[in-house]
Amino acid sequence: MSVESLGSSNSPNGAASPKAALTSEPDSPKDVEERLQEEKRIRLKVDLRLCTIAGLLCSLNLLDSGIISSASVTSMLHDLGLDQGNRYSVSILIFTVASVCFQLPATLAVRILGPRIFFACITVSFGLITLCTAFIHTWKEMILMRVLLGISMSGIYPGLALLISSWYRREELQLRFAFLQCGEVIVLATGGIVNFGLNHLHGQGGLKGWQWMFLVQGLAACVIGVATFWWMVDFPERSDQSFHFLSKEEARIATARIQRDRGDVIPAPITTKEILRHFLDLKIYGFAASFFLLNLVSTSLSYFLPIILQSGMGFSTNKSILLSAPPYYYAVIPVVLSSLVGDKYRLRGPVIVFNSLCLIAGFIMLGFADHVTVRYVGTYLATGAYISNWAALNGYLASNITGQWKRAVTAAAVTACNGLGGVAGSFIVRQPEAPRYLTAIWVSIGQVCFHFIPFCILADLWKLTYLYYWHRGCLFYFLLHCKFKAD
Repeated sequence: MSVESLGSSNSPNGAASPKAALTSEPDSPKDVEERLQEEKRIRLKVDLRLCTIAGLLCSLNLLDSGIISSASVTSMLHDLGLDQGNRYSVSILIFTVASVCFQLPATLAVRILGPRIFFACITVSFGLITLCTAFIHTWKEMILMRVLLGISMSGIYPGLALLISSWYRREELQLRFAFLQCGEVIVLATGGIVNFGLNHLHGQGGLKGWQWMFLVQGLAACVIGVATFWWMVDFPERSDQSFHFLSKEEARIATARIQRDRGDVIPAPITTKEILRHFLDLKIYGFAASFFLLNLVSTSLSYFLPIILQSGMGFSTNKSILLSAPPYYYAVIPVVLSSLVGDKYRLRGPVIVFNSLCLIAGFIMLGFADHVTVRYVGTYLATGAYISNWAALNGYLASNITGQWKRAVTAAAVTACNGLGGVAGSFIVRQPEAPRYLTAIWVSIGQVCFHFIPFCILADLWKLTYLYYWHRGCLFYFLLHCKFKAD
């Protein structure tokens, strides 16, 4: 089913256009019920195919941080000279800078090249670069590898966000982004356990423990990249061309379903003016600021958690690697529960505020408690809260941005600012401040208090006001009904 066939306004014989057919609805209640059942079946099919591979690919974003953070508590920093000055922080920063620079063109390439080719190529590239990192000898070579890795990963998250938002109705998006985050954190947590085992191979085959981490997981990423070409699905209007996925009729139903929700299935012709025009929307900058501040917290935890466990809480190298995994497994629970609430009641702001309060509580426990157990529990609360807010913010974003190219531009801009948050986050965890790391604690608490909570309260104020007066109206109607009934 081509884009042109969907976009034509009139058929040669005067019949209704295919685009009009996308938005037509059956009149019979039985037909409506059958259509809803068919749409539910197709949606489940999309869930099983798209959300699985998307969660796996999205995990590459955190897999990198998992490998380098686990390796940072081994001999890697000393072996490569990264333990001098801010070299380790610079290696994290340069990765983010390279990723930010290529964010917009990479996201547009998803639409132009198609998801199958694009994601397969960048995943194989990620695997090869990670594998090669196992054989470097100096910190300068590490910087080069980080630059190449940042370029190869620049389109993963915004590209997946664009693809997922193209497949689901707005009230379904937060739960799907939660599935994405669940796959991401499960792979990251499992990667931490794998790194624990690989570190025990230290000395085997002439390689050190950190080299085995990069080697094995780089090879795994290459295999996933090859499988991605057949596993990944295309955009809805071209989904019948995906490998063993939807038939032409199923693709038509899936496309019509999205068209009824927001009417942007068919992308407009791409022009430079069209791309630049979207940057005039102030919503983009509000969301960009939110993602910047959220990744400030994310980076400080995901890259430095093993170091915090080792230097801040006194655990050994292997225990630090192993204990960094459970908080991510726990995060699956709050991200799914908060997303179910957000989608069911179509409330994003209050969910984000609740997660932000949990984030504050977690950082207070981590920074100011004296007992190691309490501080470790704080990492659970903080990790679960910021990962839950990833899903909530993505659902919030996708629900308020329509238009194929506008979503592509927004995804790229937001992810770029998200990356800049990673740049800042790589410098707020300062080794001389061990074991409390008060700069990281206060910056994380402050960004939540001064941005997330007021932003989300204001954003959803109109909806809360509406609900308040709606309930008052219902109460008034009920009392009036009871009065007339009594009379």
